[in-house]
Amino acid sequence: MDHVIGVDLGGTQIRAVRADMDGRIEARRAVLTLAAEGPHAVLDRMRELVASVWGEGSVRAIAVGVPGPTDPYRGVLLVGPNLPGWREVDLKQQIGAHFATPVFVGNDANLAGLAEHRFGAGAGFRHMVYITHSTGIGTGVIIDGRMLLGRMGLAAEIGHTTINMSADSPENNLVGTLEGMTSGPNFARRAQMALRAGAISRAVELAGGHIEAVTPVELAQAAREGDAFALEQYRLVGRYLGAGIVNILHTFNPECIVIGGGVWLHCRDLMLDSMWETIRARAQSPAYWQDLEIRTAALGDDVGLLGAVALALDGLRGERSI
Repeated sequence: MDHVIGVDLGGTQIRAVRADMDGRIEARRAVLTLAAEGPHAVLDRMRELVASVWGEGSVRAIAVGVPGPTDPYRGVLLVGPNLPGWREVDLKQQIGAHFATPVFVGNDANLAGLAEHRFGAGAGFRHMVYITHSTGIGTGVIIDGRMLLGRMGLAAEIGHTTINMSADSPENNLVGTLEGMTSGPNFARRAQMALRAGAISRAVELAGGHIEAVTPVELAQAAREGDAFALEQYRLVGRYLGAGIVNILHTFNPECIVIGGGVWLHCRDLMLDSMWETIRARAQSPAYWQDLEIRTAALGDDVGLLGAVALALDGLRGERSI
């Protein structure tokens, strides 16, 4: 039987799966990344991990999902956040030469979008945008069934689009991008700033009395207990997320937006109303949102692995991204 192998390189773990030509996972393994040891040691572990899931039959392709700016055409990770020393690392050559197998490389957020489009909540849609709402904002865009990459493979970084320049606060390392206004750590820091300025919230008590320990978890619990400050923080996050979605609607006109990530999965009930209010109020025409589906991601922790599998299958079939 023919197979493909998908690899998900993360700052904490490297995971790999072997899948059949329909994308069904047959075997999986994981090892610690130990990123502080540098690229050479991590690449050795990655190659050992690929070999461990190889199995019987023919492996037709390997695909690797990586964090950070990536040149998918050359198979090079340009810069690896949380991966010390990872600059201009040629994964295509480093993995492909060892196994004499075609290797494809993609940014992990793009591949998460590809996975949800092929196997998850976005299946069946031709035009879809994926958003991961977590410690950062990652996005993947599918146009007419193909993954949008752009000239250098750096397209679809919607989290870095500016939605509120007046919110820039260089001294606090905060910026008015979609990520800066809505990602978990960033909106927690903005809440902490307000609390230090005199705002009162049950979230501080839930954080053991320490303002610096207030996170989206404490804010969510306080909001669900009726705390006015926490409810307002999530209302604002929903509003900014809605503004980001309006930009997406005007730019890509998708049929479906799929949202995943820890903040969304655990707190979406606190953001939905203000998000939709913003979408309806700011979209140029109801045509942008009347038939729009906003769905919750379906693939969980396997989204990166399945994205790599989908990339490997697409590469073998010669299906082009744009």
